[in-house]
Amino acid sequence: MVLPLLLEVELWNLIVWPILAIIVGFAAGFFVARYVIKRQLEKNPPISEKAIRAMFMQMGRKPSEAQIRAVMNSMKNSNH
Repeated sequence: MVLPLLLEVELWNLIVWPILAIIVGFAAGFFVARYVIKRQLEKNPPISEKAIRAMFMQMGRKPSEAQIRAVMNSMKNSNH
């Protein structure tokens, strides 16, 4: 009688712990990846003042520094 109960508990541990480890691993991986990506985007923004200036020039306009700063500020504010 003790042997089937022992196998049942061991089987339960073989199922629950790996599933729990996978869930915790996914959660930890998600938060670590999110932190790393946010940090990378702050250090290396996808668009710079130089790129904004080039886009204005392609549209046939000479942008002022105020316009460039306004575009950069609006992009920073839209991310937060």
